Amino acid sequence: MRPASEEDLSEIVRGARGPLVVRGGGTRAVGRPVAGEVLETGGLSGITLYEPGALTLVACAGTPLAELEAALAAEGQRLPFEPMDMRALMGTSGEPTVGGMVAANASGPRRVQAGACRDSLIGVRFVDGAGAIIKNGGRVMKNVTGYDLVKLMAGSWGTLGVLTECSFKLLPVPATEATLVSAPLDPEAAVQVMARALGTPYEVNGAARGADGRVVLRIEGFGEQVAYRGAALRAALGGDWEVIEGAASAEIWQGIRDVRAFAGQAGDVWRVSVRPSEAPELVARAKAELVMDWGGGLIWALVAEGRDLRAELGAFRGHATLIRGSEATRAALPVFQPEPAPVAALAQGLRARFDPRGVLNPGLMG
Repeated sequence: MRPASEEDLSEIVRGARGPLVVRGGGTRAVGRPVAGEVLETGGLSGITLYEPGALTLVACAGTPLAELEAALAAEGQRLPFEPMDMRALMGTSGEPTVGGMVAANASGPRRVQAGACRDSLIGVRFVDGAGAIIKNGGRVMKNVTGYDLVKLMAGSWGTLGVLTECSFKLLPVPATEATLVSAPLDPEAAVQVMARALGTPYEVNGAARGADGRVVLRIEGFGEQVAYRGAALRAALGGDWEVIEGAASAEIWQGIRDVRAFAGQAGDVWRVSVRPSEAPELVARAKAELVMDWGGGLIWALVAEGRDLRAELGAFRGHATLIRGSEATRAALPVFQPEPAPVAALAQGLRARFDPRGVLNPGLMG
């Protein structure tokens, strides 16, 4: 099923007699397998409002992300949160969509400075599990009262409603960027260096450790500013740092963003969020090939197929999500971090309110 309008979508959901598998571009096969009728959002496409002067954009949920990014690039603007493209990592095809990006709360390396997708999302329209059309937020940033459904929908993976329209705040594209690259460092030393870099006044907006063990630090802005801040940062950190600029720098961060180091490699991929200060201990427990982002707060781990990394890590302050795994593995293991009983009760209450019949991606999140 591929509705061509919000009203069509409402009718389809209202008339559903069984589970619906909500699908955007089909690039993110995350979560427990869901059996049901496929509901595609690709017919709800197009940029409905773009005001470069106000740094705001509104797009239908089925709009290809590439189309949105091309429109922004023409005006020297971008989404602040650097959304990940999962196709290489997941081995999928298709086109990432705006709605899929929001449903996954897809956020890249710049999150350490700009926040997550949900932090740039200022308005949504969606159809809930009863077929009702709901609007929350708006097209400008302002203080409002009431329920913040905008933040709730980001990261809900299509289990609370089918997104039809999303509004974003934007940022200008900086004039240039530079990346500082270290020699290989062990995880503990890498986290210490990243923490020091992020604590400086030099506006580091990317801090990661690649699969090769090298720490990469990104600075963006006007050319003279980037040169000054880069030199000051190298002096503050000490040691030898290679400086890579422009398009070559951007290529490094696309690789970190999309976890290209694990693309095409056999095995499962886990995404572990943790306090950066506790990351080295967790890395030692993981015994896996690793990429670290967000100053150590995000760990990507490549492990043997079917391995329950979450159980092996034991208790820690954070959460582990199985991002890439076979259908059998995703059916056998909890894909998302099991929630404490009070939080699980709240989540179940929300699903009962927004999807009382349980037709939207039922069971996907566990």
